[in-house]
Amino acid sequence: MENKVVMILVDGMRPDGLMQSGSEFALQFAETSLADFCARTVMPSVTLPCHMSLFHSVPPERHGVTTNIFTPMVRPVEGLFEQLDRYGKKCAFFNTWEELRDISLPDHISMQICINQHKYTNTDVMISEFALSYIRDEKPDFSFIYLGETDECGHAKGWMSPEYLERIHNAWDCIERICDGLPEDYTVIVLADHGGHDRAHGTDKPTDMTIPVMLNGPAFDPEMPVKGSAEGGHISILDVAPTIAALLGVPAPKDWEGVSLI
Repeated sequence: MENKVVMILVDGMRPDGLMQSGSEFALQFAETSLADFCARTVMPSVTLPCHMSLFHSVPPERHGVTTNIFTPMVRPVEGLFEQLDRYGKKCAFFNTWEELRDISLPDHISMQICINQHKYTNTDVMISEFALSYIRDEKPDFSFIYLGETDECGHAKGWMSPEYLERIHNAWDCIERICDGLPEDYTVIVLADHGGHDRAHGTDKPTDMTIPVMLNGPAFDPEMPVKGSAEGGHISILDVAPTIAALLGVPAPKDWEGVSLI
């Protein structure tokens, strides 16, 4: 059976926030996944730089994006969407934050939908429903689903506030519905881009830099030792793109700095 991958990113989700959110499904998912609750993101721990590193497997000093304003690369690195498209893989992208449009060059994604979280409410649920419907109908090889309400709430109410934890719980309700509706041949990866503290993020504080990464599918045994490229063998956000490429039988570009986890 051909491998297919869905990656779901919950913006600003701290590992301890996940554990304290009250979501039974989140705990069950972690228990059945290859999970690292001490995985590392990049500095600056800001949304767009983190996503650029996630999709291009290089740190910000290499791709050049250090704020939430996109800057074209002086020496371009092939991104995950471009590499998968080059090898004939069908990709989809569902998000609620318009600034993410530049994580891929044009004409490499079969379906791309943005529901702007600054213009609508309940966007995590809305985008999840769009994504699941498309995946069921079209069965893309790789789908990226971005859930942004957690980060919005962290800035408005504070990281680890009751409202923030409720948004994490809501995100996991969305993830549960997606997982329940997926065809059986999909691997599901759930992670965050960064954490946060007080009402901000972007520093090298452990609260900002530590993220959860969970990989759930036939290639991953929950008892497997984690062998990522971050200090101490923990998973780096740079390791995710090489892992997805390997799951889909696609080679990693030579410039990628992360390692495959399979």
